[in-house]
Amino acid sequence: MASLGEALDELRRQRFAGRGAEIALFEEALDAPGVIFVHGPGGVGKSTLLDMFAHLAARRGRDPVRVDARHLALGSDALPTVAGDGRPILLIDTYELLEPVDDWVRDKYLPSLPRNCLAVIAGRHAPSPRWRADPAWRELMRVVALGNLPPEDGRAWLTAQDVPAESHDRLLAISRGHPLTLSMLIDAVSRGATPRTLGDLPDVLGALIVQMVDEPPSPRHRTALEVCAHVPVTTEDLLRSIIGGDVGELFAWLRGRPFIEESPHGLYPHDVVRDILDADLRWRDPDRYSDMHRRKLAAFHEQVLTVPDERERLHLLTRTVVVNGFRSRIEALSALAPPMRAYADGLTESDRAPIVAMTAAWQGAEQAELAAYWMRCRPEAFRVFRTAAGELCGYAACLDLTEADVGVDPAVDAMWRYASKLGPPRSGERVRAWRFFLDREQGQRPSPSLTLFVACQMLDIMQLADDTAWSFVAAFEDAVLWTPALEYLDFWAATEADFTVGGSRFPVFAHDWRRAGIAEWTQVTHARQLGATVRPAVESLEEPVLSRSEFTDAVRAALRQLRTPDLLRANPLVRSRMVRRNTRDGRTHVDTLREMVEAGIGALGSDAGELMSRTFLRPTSTQERVAAALHLSFNTYRRHRDRATADLAAALWDHETGRVNQGRQWRFTNT
Repeated sequence: MASLGEALDELRRQRFAGRGAEIALFEEALDAPGVIFVHGPGGVGKSTLLDMFAHLAARRGRDPVRVDARHLALGSDALPTVAGDGRPILLIDTYELLEPVDDWVRDKYLPSLPRNCLAVIAGRHAPSPRWRADPAWRELMRVVALGNLPPEDGRAWLTAQDVPAESHDRLLAISRGHPLTLSMLIDAVSRGATPRTLGDLPDVLGALIVQMVDEPPSPRHRTALEVCAHVPVTTEDLLRSIIGGDVGELFAWLRGRPFIEESPHGLYPHDVVRDILDADLRWRDPDRYSDMHRRKLAAFHEQVLTVPDERERLHLLTRTVVVNGFRSRIEALSALAPPMRAYADGLTESDRAPIVAMTAAWQGAEQAELAAYWMRCRPEAFRVFRTAAGELCGYAACLDLTEADVGVDPAVDAMWRYASKLGPPRSGERVRAWRFFLDREQGQRPSPSLTLFVACQMLDIMQLADDTAWSFVAAFEDAVLWTPALEYLDFWAATEADFTVGGSRFPVFAHDWRRAGIAEWTQVTHARQLGATVRPAVESLEEPVLSRSEFTDAVRAALRQLRTPDLLRANPLVRSRMVRRNTRDGRTHVDTLREMVEAGIGALGSDAGELMSRTFLRPTSTQERVAAALHLSFNTYRRHRDRATADLAAALWDHETGRVNQGRQWRFTNT
């Protein structure tokens, strides 16, 4: 009669799927003894794979010896003696527990085995450098880095466990194909749960952390681990900027974790470990999660902008776009594909014909002609997306628009009319418009090109010039798909600017940076990422955008109101772009306006500055007496006062419109 263990083994074999390459390697190795070293993070299926190896060996007439290091006491007699009859098979599981005697295993125990023995070692860590440094071991050892199940294997595995096909994609997306996570999700679903993210299942999160992540040795180590899970890549300086203090030991500890990978840009965890740690902290300590998220945004912003090469900056951003997109419940963002080593490049002469051809194929001849026109007029506006081999796979274009561009492109005409009606660009201010995007093979469906396009838009915002008034996104065709994503990013649907080209209607999305600057944009998108309720994107239109004459009138009024806080609080300059941009934590907009006015007066020159200080900053008497104290007639005094006021208004206007470095010698530096 079969034992219960045999019945369990049979059921496990029936539900086994995938791992074809690993099975083929093992079957080939049965005729070429040596060592197979399998490594991978906890829960990735190493033990299950060894079960299958044991079954295959037995089916070939071998008698495999199975050892699990969890059941051994360390020492020279920890591992069994293996007889040399019939080509023995030795399977060692949980090898990470034997790492204290790794030298003995490598130098004494394995060499003592029969020459015809095949040994399979499975553990969380890759072979230590001493294995790889020995040319003999390099010859006899095959190393297998066991990863998550690819989608086709994951579907086969779910099918073998009688999971309905309509649930496959959702469960594979949540688990990322990680076998243990997938198994626990199947169990949760069988009990009636309908998870959309791992955060919906706190009990599963807790069990996965126990199985996959060792207990950190201190609270600072735990924080370092949570930071690593929260950012796209972790460097020592980024860790220092978020945690503070000496982080060398923390970084080294992270680097030694079996679920941490290394890249040219820093460390990052396996995807499922990242998701588990992030979801667990968000569920366990929402306030700390929010604080870390805020600090991460500032540190990551600085990290990106300190990278000198734009291609490398985009590489960092594509990682965060994919990571954050996967966590999003917005369809357009959650479907963003990994970049697959694709990259953004400048336009070359040889790119023009393929771009016109792909545009004609996907969007028609009229759109293709417009793309050709803008490539002639603004070649610098185009970003070409290339595969790792350098082949063109897509493109995008962001145009700086002027009134002179009106009359050629229906899209530009519609956006310019919209901006002119709701907040005309003031002299020197820029209007930027993402006008084109396509992938050659996928059009506007998910592709590496689409991910790069979104990353390009994020980089454009991070590098936003102070003189930018409007940003428009007018490249997408599917309004239903992209409206939630763009509103999430604080771009509202500017339906009055929608346009038609070649029979296709394109929606337009807008953001006025004078009304909601980069600081507010960061706060709003941060709140949305955390699920907080914030104002709808379109509400920022309620903020005023002052014309030059309105601004000058407001400066005159502010001078009179400096000593009257209640009146100054109602001045329209309090809500102006220059004040919002320069207000630091712990200060009010009124404080900032007063400081900017005082700094501007101080920069006027000694005579004008003294006149304005006595008149507005330190008024002790009437203006007639100020004139007399300065030995000026009242008419001359008023003429100098008005000229100084005009100069002050012009200097502040340069702050408002982003031209502070163009001809003005003072800067407001109190922020």
